[in-house]
Amino acid sequence: EVAGPGFVNMTLAASVWQDVAREVLEAGEAYGNGTAGHGVKVNVEYVSANPTGPMHVGHCRGAVVGDVLANLLAKAGYAVTKEYYINDAGAQVIALAWAAYWRYLQALGTRMTEDAFAALVPGGAIQYGGDYLVPVGEALVSRHGGSLAAADANPADPSVWLDTVKAETVDMMMAMIREDLDALGVHHDVFTSEARILADGETDRAIARLEEKGLIYEGVLEPPKGKLPDDWEARPQTLFRSTEFGDDVDRPLRKSDGSNTYFANDIGYHADKIRRGADVLVDVWGADHGGYVTRMKAAVAALAQDGRPVLDVLLCQIVRIVRDGEPVRMSKRAGTFVTLRDLIDEVGRDAVRFTMLTRKADAQMEFDLDQVVAQSRDNPVFYVQYAHARCCSVLRAAAG
Repeated sequence: EVAGPGFVNMTLAASVWQDVAREVLEAGEAYGNGTAGHGVKVNVEYVSANPTGPMHVGHCRGAVVGDVLANLLAKAGYAVTKEYYINDAGAQVIALAWAAYWRYLQALGTRMTEDAFAALVPGGAIQYGGDYLVPVGEALVSRHGGSLAAADANPADPSVWLDTVKAETVDMMMAMIREDLDALGVHHDVFTSEARILADGETDRAIARLEEKGLIYEGVLEPPKGKLPDDWEARPQTLFRSTEFGDDVDRPLRKSDGSNTYFANDIGYHADKIRRGADVLVDVWGADHGGYVTRMKAAVAALAQDGRPVLDVLLCQIVRIVRDGEPVRMSKRAGTFVTLRDLIDEVGRDAVRFTMLTRKADAQMEFDLDQVVAQSRDNPVFYVQYAHARCCSVLRAAAG
């Protein structure tokens, strides 16, 4: 019917709605499944928090956004793999091992003071001081007794205990992280270890392939913008020609001590994903990694065959946690943060997931711990839950 100038109302027959309702009931959760993806293989890597402590609220946004994106892609007919990259190599994991070893010595009843131990730690400080490592120390005692603290295992020379403590601590941290993600309703198909990538030689092979393509050379970079001449040491470096793929500067692959840069190790990781046959790679990162996007896309483009795979990066802006109108400061190293598990226990999994999706991923947001549980018009979660309760009431009345 015509409804005023410029408007036409169209009314569907009741049978249309009845047919749709029948289809929904018959299909169940499969209702709405699409075929747009045509089985294209998509690898979605998200969360990938460093295994140096339990999940905190700051990790939550990327976890929810990545999980929902992967679910939507699967619903649309893509063959989706959900992946978590375990950063279990490098200085931060060694720092974690030292912190866990201190908790181990405490569990044994050591007479050494914390300051005396900290003086032996590389850098002169215990970097991860949170109480969440106390159970780790107790578990190490349960497994090994005092053998890791034998007289010939001086903490100043950790060759006897470091590898064992590092591996077992990472395993315990990852078990904790998996439990936290499970509470959030997030489940990954694949967990890939950075240490395994390095041990398998994937990074070296990837760099060798780039070298075969003439994309690796020894050169000297210009000083970064804003650096004074006396702040800059010009020296030859192993460089990747990322400028041939849209980057603004070529990127170093080796540090001054000859070890790999983080970028080199990430090239090896993405080469591993390519080798596993993904057609599209999706990385969900925090916004603080925004400057890293172009170089990583350049590396994937250089390793790709016939333009596949394509790398897409989704950046999630930081979430500011507010309680009682004041921002909550968070530090995993100090052990002062709101854990993801505490948040879920307080407000519920669905409320957490819903709230994280109320703003675009690239927009900053405040997560107000008081508002999300408030039964008021300022809390959109409350209205959705209220509507659900009303629906359930109608169904109960119909059944009666």
